[in-house]
Amino acid sequence: MGKQGNKKGGKRITKKELIGRLVAFFQSRSGESIPLKDIYRELKLDTHPSKMLCMDIINDMLMDDFILEKPRYSYRLNVELSQVMEGVFHRKANGKNTFVPSEGGEPILVAERNSLNAMDGDIVKASMMARRKNHVREAEVVEIVKRSDKQFVGTLQVSKNFAYLLTEDRTLANDIFIPLRDTKKGKTGDKAVVKIVEWPRKSKNPVGKVIDILGHAGENTTEMHAILAEYGLPYSYPKNVEDAANYIEPGITEQEINRREDCRDVMTFTIDPYDAKDFDDAISIKVLDDTANGEQWYEVGVHIADVSHYVREGSVIDKEAVKRATSVYLVDRTIPMLPERLCNFICSLRPDEEKLAFSVIFKMNSKAEVKTYRIVHTVIKSDRRFTYEEVQKVLEDHHEASEEDYKRPGDKAVPTDPNYRPAEEFAEELITLNRLAKQLRAKRFESGAVDFDREEVKFNIDEKGKPLGIYFKCAKDANKLVEEFMLLANRTVAESIGKVTDGKKKKTANGKEPKGKTFVYRIHDLPDQQKLMNLSDFVSKFGHKLKTNGNMKEVSKNINKMLADCKGRKEQNMVEMITLRAMMKARYSTLNIGHYGLAFEYYTHFTSPIRRYPDLMVHRLLTRYAEGGRSALREKYEELCDHSSEMEQLAAQAERSSIKYKQVEYMQDHLGEEYDGVISGVTESGIYVEIIENKCEGMVPLRDLDDDYYEFDEKNYCLIGRRHHHRYALGDSIRIKVAKANLERKLLDFALADSE
Repeated sequence: MGKQGNKKGGKRITKKELIGRLVAFFQSRSGESIPLKDIYRELKLDTHPSKMLCMDIINDMLMDDFILEKPRYSYRLNVELSQVMEGVFHRKANGKNTFVPSEGGEPILVAERNSLNAMDGDIVKASMMARRKNHVREAEVVEIVKRSDKQFVGTLQVSKNFAYLLTEDRTLANDIFIPLRDTKKGKTGDKAVVKIVEWPRKSKNPVGKVIDILGHAGENTTEMHAILAEYGLPYSYPKNVEDAANYIEPGITEQEINRREDCRDVMTFTIDPYDAKDFDDAISIKVLDDTANGEQWYEVGVHIADVSHYVREGSVIDKEAVKRATSVYLVDRTIPMLPERLCNFICSLRPDEEKLAFSVIFKMNSKAEVKTYRIVHTVIKSDRRFTYEEVQKVLEDHHEASEEDYKRPGDKAVPTDPNYRPAEEFAEELITLNRLAKQLRAKRFESGAVDFDREEVKFNIDEKGKPLGIYFKCAKDANKLVEEFMLLANRTVAESIGKVTDGKKKKTANGKEPKGKTFVYRIHDLPDQQKLMNLSDFVSKFGHKLKTNGNMKEVSKNINKMLADCKGRKEQNMVEMITLRAMMKARYSTLNIGHYGLAFEYYTHFTSPIRRYPDLMVHRLLTRYAEGGRSALREKYEELCDHSSEMEQLAAQAERSSIKYKQVEYMQDHLGEEYDGVISGVTESGIYVEIIENKCEGMVPLRDLDDDYYEFDEKNYCLIGRRHHHRYALGDSIRIKVAKANLERKLLDFALADSE
């Protein structure tokens, strides 16, 4: 075993000693919120066991209300312990509702009988209950301060005297009662959006009113809009916003061109999915006469649609964009952040049209080393619109693609434009960019980036939205080419503002580091240590090793090696999924902590302002500072960052929900058919199985495993028969038959095939 730090008198520090140190530490820093990594450093906890012991004690201190966690993974002494606190109520499907104090800290359990019929997201006042020995802390809601704006989606059931909304939202134990006057003329079988207006204290059912009728249940557009409404996302565009977009002049004046760097004569092209219309990024390349030590130099430009030129801060279009914060991509449609006239026409970098752009232009050598760069407003003219498939074909035809790309199945056939020009005339430029991109990618992984390369589930859909088939799309070299140059541009932009220009962080008079200019960063925190330990235990059951000690770079390399070892094995999908869960979620913030997953000290989102509001904020801040403007108000931008992060998560959930819906819809036509699958989850209720052919997941209920009495071994992720000792374990191959498809709840039920 390696050396252990934090020893006293030759022995490892005891729990009692560390408790004393932590108590003294928090009391000496009363009023300060201290990040976990600073606690480790201050107390000289530099070994994995000592850090784990520290986390155990901190969790106990949180349970005892000695300290509070605010923000996440930062802790401070709780000097304002109160009997009645204000906070947010969260209603849970399992009945274990929680109250999160506004002052921060761990969620507190609220039993249903003590909830005062509070709804999810309500601002409430809660009274702390006396804690029973060996029980978690509980609270009782005593007042509802403000009702949340949450809306519910379901199917109307209308009778002669009243109506109900039958909802699949499992946070509600009962359906929502609706007076006939508030049904908005909805009929039985209509999908509707309902808002709860009251919940009488002694009533089992909340009372609501219909906000919108989406259409008849089962129709494709109705169901897609229902998914959006379920997550509080917009499914239509306000007319006044579209009207405002229609008044925007698409032309470019000579005066505007003169203010910008003219890149219209540089070889430039876009590379996007075949069905894309909003081309928000383009790449240019020019061979330079400059050489050094016999190396060829290039000028590579990353050109981004200059949305900020057309969408002014505070305008009606901007206010709608703030609210949406992101475009939402469902299986069969895109719900854009900006009006279609802007995202698909005026701002879109369409071929053979002069467009305004915000560009990062690099001078780099053949080793992909950036020598200089400039961030400038430009006017460009794209020479060609490529699909990923077209670029990939060029690379493969010239034997420039990665070995694994040749082994992967081909992508779907893509309809080509009647004015299609052979890509061969651009082959030299594409090959050069691909070689540079591969070197950038190699350097990134050498620095400790984590390699997640998961397949996407895609559908062949008819004109009515019905799924006809399922296929998978994986990132090949054409995708990675674009990705690497977008990453380079994002990182460079973040460094241009975030890095201290003289390379030294000079201390101010009070000994603190000077604050830089307010900026929007894309941040990704270090993985949770406990989750990494759990991941290590999990993969060991499949014969893989994951070392969780060492520095950030070493842990990243260990994760990458483990993921590489899983490639092509039955457990690959599950290991990748659980590894992702061990990672923290990336988010937006004005406070930079770097991006762990990409191994970048500075990172932002600059390259997609058509579909992400943070990118638009970045464009505006860059322009402001280039013109000599003062640092923007940090509080304002941090609030926008939090909102954008929240909307990003909701959009991702809606996208996953639409995929699940289409998978269940597809399997409705395959009831009774048998498939080979892999056990993807094991619970006390049964086993989840993912079909290998199409990645559709369903459950074999425990009640259908009637050949034995099965017990759930949670530690080893398996069910074990008491009499015959048959095991159903995570990752096992299994053959199933499709038994039921519940489209309303997006659930599949499987049964064991007869051969089992």
